[in-house]
Amino acid sequence: MKVGILAGGYGSRLAEETEIKPKPMVEIGGYPILWHIMMMYSHYGYNEFAIALGYKGEAIKKYMVDYHSLSSNMTVNLTDGSVETHGANTPNWKVDLIDTGSGTMTGGRIKRLIPYMGNETFMLTWGDGVATVDMDKLLAFHRSHGKLATLTAVRPPAATVILSLTATGS
Repeated sequence: MKVGILAGGYGSRLAEETEIKPKPMVEIGGYPILWHIMMMYSHYGYNEFAIALGYKGEAIKKYMVDYHSLSSNMTVNLTDGSVETHGANTPNWKVDLIDTGSGTMTGGRIKRLIPYMGNETFMLTWGDGVATVDMDKLLAFHRSHGKLATLTAVRPPAATVILSLTATGS
């Protein structure tokens, strides 16, 4: 089963980070949000992804192209430019990187992913959709209800507000 990831938005609420990279490439614990999402799906055996690129999509392409070599030991032959990697501990992922355009809205991105999803059930998430969801239970729920789509929403915990009051004497 394939997993579609919508990774093309501007990420304007994280402007200090997304000025130089797309929101899915913002790091948490030394890895991009996108990596965390893909690892979560991979944990459940879903290792085929189609990523809808848009704003600064070249950063995601570069990350995926360089992932294997940056996660491996390597031998470089400077005479002929050949590179041999070894000792890699990389996930078993196949990733389609689909340029859907910077100005494309969510529906347009999904439409452009469809040819890469196959003619079967697929999963779809946003490029900042980090959550703890049991994908096997979610899929079983979806299949048991016979509906076209199942939506999973996660309510973030309420923000903690700390008030500091200063009183002045009269």
